Formats: sequence, C-alpha cells, structure tokens
Amino acid sequence: MTTYKTTPKTIDEYIAGFSKEVQEILEKIRTTIKEAAPNGEETISYQIPTYTLKGNLVHFAAWKKHIGFYPASSGIKEFENELSAYEIAKGTVKFPLDKPIPYDLISKIVSFRVKENLDRAEARKRKNKS
Repeated sequence: MTTYKTTPKTIDEYIAGFSKEVQEILEKIRTTIKEAAPNGEETISYQIPTYTLKGNLVHFAAWKKHIGFYPASSGIKEFENELSAYEIAKGTVKFPLDKPIPYDLISKIVSFRVKENLDRAEARKRKNKS
C-alpha cells in the first residue's frame, strides 16, 4: 500500500498512488461498484475509497498483498458461503492480489447493500411519519 503524506481527497488520487497493476484492479472494482450502485456517491472516508447511499454502502482499499473490501457485517454474513474461499472478518474480506478478483461477487454484494440501505431508509421514513 502507498503511504500518503496527505490523505487523498478523491478516489482518483487514491488510485493514482499505486502501481499500474493495482490501479487496474482498483478501477475495475470502482466500475463494478458504480454499475451495481449507480446512485451511490463516491467519497474518501477512513482514508480509503467509500461509496454511500443513504449511509455507508461499501469501502475498499489496496494493501501490499490483498484488496480489502468492506461491505459491513451484513454484506459478509449474507454472502458467507460465496466468501468462504477468502479470509473474512466481521465486516471485512481480503481478496489476495495473486488470485482473480471476484468482480461478479462484489457486484452481488453491492446490490445487496444498496437494497439494504434503501429498505432501511424507507423504514425510517415510515416510522417518522407515525
């Protein structure tokens, strides 16, 4: 992972700090997320690329030997079987850089998180009307 002297202000700045090979992976993850969450907003949070939609959606980051993908604990729990080939923790999955990145799975997880966030926002709206 690149060590930044200052926190990147955009995802473009973040991605530019890595080798060409890692930049290609990060850009493809970014595109995958954008396609699965077209209304999501890009930002930097915790010094890493973040997508929000009615709250945090997902984060991702490049590390020395893996890509960290952070879809919240619900995203991990929902796709536990599909993620069993990877190192996972409560809200984190590590995709090794020496293996193919599962872009289709990332897309499914992001779509799940979009629905989850929108459902939660709708439930809050209904509750506030009561």
